[in-house]
Amino acid sequence: MNSQKGFLLSFIKYGENDAVLHCFTEEDGFQTYFLKGIYSKRNKKKALLLPLNQLIFSISNGKSSGIQSIAKFELVKNNDIYTDIKINTIIFFVSDFLNQILRNEQKNPSLFLSIDEFIDKLSLKNYQSHFIFLIKILKIQGVAPLIDDHPYLDPETGTFSPQQVHQLFNHEISGFWKSIVSSVHPYEIKIHSSLRKDFLDSILVYYHYHITDFKIPTSLEVIQQIFE
Repeated sequence: MNSQKGFLLSFIKYGENDAVLHCFTEEDGFQTYFLKGIYSKRNKKKALLLPLNQLIFSISNGKSSGIQSIAKFELVKNNDIYTDIKINTIIFFVSDFLNQILRNEQKNPSLFLSIDEFIDKLSLKNYQSHFIFLIKILKIQGVAPLIDDHPYLDPETGTFSPQQVHQLFNHEISGFWKSIVSSVHPYEIKIHSSLRKDFLDSILVYYHYHITDFKIPTSLEVIQQIFE
């Protein structure tokens, strides 16, 4: 039996009482685990199954359903972020996002730490922290835009251009991208509420061009409604 720390990205009920968990772990990257009996009436730990909760698992050597089984698990650190409806919406959107793009991700300490940092910023009610975080992921994966003196970001090439080449990437949106990518403290950058929808759309467009098989997260509509 070995111990593993990870962020819960998604979970689905399996049978009457069991569940399958998708997690991004500190030591092994993206992992799928089988969790037996979590939905039984006496099991109070199902309350810990919340997106992006950081958990520590004891993984048994045996396997069930072809995947590793969790013998027991605990919460690494407690927080009350799920009581804030805006934070809760962001958490669900980001976990949905990560569950898709990290499927083939191996051990990545920088990415693991960046998830932890994002949750800390979000707990301080930084309601735009997900924009910064999603661009930080692009930097970690080596596909962030290349900064130069031109004003307009071309999302397809990941470079800046003298002329606007995409309707979303006007001077203002492109400027935010440049600031976030180049800043030492990107979470301090403020994006006006009137620009947040377009800015999020610009991030999705950029991911479409640079992340293989990227699909729009199903939770996008919810996050757009909550911040209208």
